[in-house]
Amino acid sequence: MNILITGNMGYVGPRVVRHLRSIWPDAFLGGVDIGWFAPLLTNAPVLPESLLDVQHFRDVRDVTEELLRGVDAVVHLAGVSNDPMGNRFETVTLDINLRASLDLAARAKRAGVRSFVFASSCSVYGQAGDRARTEESEVNPLTAYAKSKIFTERELEPLADANFRITSLRFATACGMSERLRLDLVLNDFVAGAVAARRITILSDGTPWRPLIDVDDMALAVEWAVSRERDAGGDFLVLNIGRNDANYSVRQLAEAVAEAIPGTSVSINPNAPADKRSYRVDFSRFEMLAPLHQPRVVLGDSIARLRDGLTAMGYATANVQDSPLIRLRALSSLQAAGLLTDELRWTRAGAGREAAAPV
Repeated sequence: MNILITGNMGYVGPRVVRHLRSIWPDAFLGGVDIGWFAPLLTNAPVLPESLLDVQHFRDVRDVTEELLRGVDAVVHLAGVSNDPMGNRFETVTLDINLRASLDLAARAKRAGVRSFVFASSCSVYGQAGDRARTEESEVNPLTAYAKSKIFTERELEPLADANFRITSLRFATACGMSERLRLDLVLNDFVAGAVAARRITILSDGTPWRPLIDVDDMALAVEWAVSRERDAGGDFLVLNIGRNDANYSVRQLAEAVAEAIPGTSVSINPNAPADKRSYRVDFSRFEMLAPLHQPRVVLGDSIARLRDGLTAMGYATANVQDSPLIRLRALSSLQAAGLLTDELRWTRAGAGREAAAPV
């Protein structure tokens, strides 16, 4: 099997690569990544890309049909990855997350790729009230990032057929330790604050809901999607990825972290404006279609792995927003150094230009 993973040098990618290599040790695994976050290794015993057969240093906007020839499955993780980045780079977010994704899928189909796995997000549900959202529920994307995901899903559907199976995985909010950790995710943020300063500051009133999934369980779902048969969801499938008992309020998450890391205080802002991003999600269809690939990492384990990983790193930045592990801060630093253009492409002074490296 020949699998190409885009965005493999991000937060989720290293865990996907590690898992796919363990499941299919003889598969040919390739990565495509522009390299924005490549230097931001976090307690990685080895370079994650050492598990690949080839690493292409390339902008996903520039992936050619030639590069896709001979590939059986594409796992498309690449994109501008969260709301703050999407708000700052709204036009670029649509260019990368929507247009480049559709171009990639069309080229993959022409090249003979059989399976296309798209990393979508439960954030498409936005402000969803109290009822857990199913795949048939109305969506309410509130940010450029969420809009890019739902628009891409809708435009991908007509491309699917018996020879080109598309699986759109609406992941719950990611969490957990990775070789390229992100701290601009709710649970990761809370654990970092607790490790560095024994303090968690909730900027909202703590009532918004979030479903969570550990990055290792995201990799498990990707494995299933890559190899799923047509009778498990058809030619085109949109699926919520998570577990029904992992919908939490923000306050519950903070309290769980404080319990796991003694001496941690939790402060809540009861006068904060309401956070419109609040949604609970129903994952029953995923449970039915993929009973052997259900999430296995419970909240306490995710917290413990984050705590131990951050401690081993010597993490000590009390104000998490000052950390280079905040993705928007990392991109802003590259721009300030003259390495990235406003379109988030490398300048001539930047690294990561068109190249492929066997690893």
